[in-house]
Amino acid sequence: MVRVGLVGIGFMGWIHYLAYQRSKHAKLVAFASREPRKRTGDWRGIQGNFGPPGEQIDVRGLQAYESLEQLLADDQIDMVDICLPPHLHVEAACQALKSGKHVLCEKPLALNTADCDRILDEAARSGKSVLVAQVLPYMGQYQVAYEILQGNDYGKPLGGYFKRVISPPDWIPDFYEADRVGGPLVDLHVHDAHFIRLAYGMPKQVMCLAERRGNMVKFCHTLMRFVDREVNVGTSSGVTNQSARPFTHGLELQFERATLQFELAVLKDGLEVMPLKILTDDGRVIRPELPAADDIDAFAHEIDDAAESIRLGGNALRLDGRIARDAIHICQCLQRSADTGQWVDC
Repeated sequence: MVRVGLVGIGFMGWIHYLAYQRSKHAKLVAFASREPRKRTGDWRGIQGNFGPPGEQIDVRGLQAYESLEQLLADDQIDMVDICLPPHLHVEAACQALKSGKHVLCEKPLALNTADCDRILDEAARSGKSVLVAQVLPYMGQYQVAYEILQGNDYGKPLGGYFKRVISPPDWIPDFYEADRVGGPLVDLHVHDAHFIRLAYGMPKQVMCLAERRGNMVKFCHTLMRFVDREVNVGTSSGVTNQSARPFTHGLELQFERATLQFELAVLKDGLEVMPLKILTDDGRVIRPELPAADDIDAFAHEIDDAAESIRLGGNALRLDGRIARDAIHICQCLQRSADTGQWVDC
């Protein structure tokens, strides 16, 4: 059993806490928070855009620390789970690695490629793992899509389209600050950039046509070219002003012998879903059965994968820090393309 210390008791820290209650291979043994009431287990008031609100938790059996430094001095901890705000990831991850702990970092690994490389270089020096909780490849429909992409049941992948759109994230006051959250590309589009990198490899070139907010991409349509295969991938991602639809995401993947489709939209008056379907070249419509799951299950599977990766001395591909770094690099290339109006080499 991998023993874990959790840093950052906000919304994602709460979601990770719930996931540890279901984990088969990881045990939460400690957490750190600067807020005295949270150290006593009062996590009420935590609220995000999915999952249950925070509660009063039972802290018996948990070490509650005031600082990251105190938590890192705890010899019983094998892995540090970082759920701090994005601009704090680099220093926290590097400190944890230097102290001899493995790291599971909530996405994004860092806000730019150079800072991702700082973390990965420290991991190489320490001999410890850096795993990034991107979560999307563990979510029902995307997990099925990932498994199909790894196989050859429908022939080679020919291309794809990904969609991820939110209404204004007013609950994140520094959302558009490049040095704190990173805006729509780094905070939102990074999910699809990561899945694309995982599924198709690193794009050779990218193009981004964008609506902007100041210098930052607000909403964009993108194209990606891949050098070693005849694949083109497109995306639509960002923030729109239609608050009646707080969130939507989806995909359409083309293979030699099938097309995979899925889309979900969260509306103010309910949920609209186009269920996952495989449309085959011989006219069949296949509806893959998805496992029964709620908002927390994907995070629990992700944490179990991280724990098993550490126990076995490997690097679970869906959590690999190098692939998460490449996803950030893709987002930076898209920003440069939006700035120049040109194709950009990755």
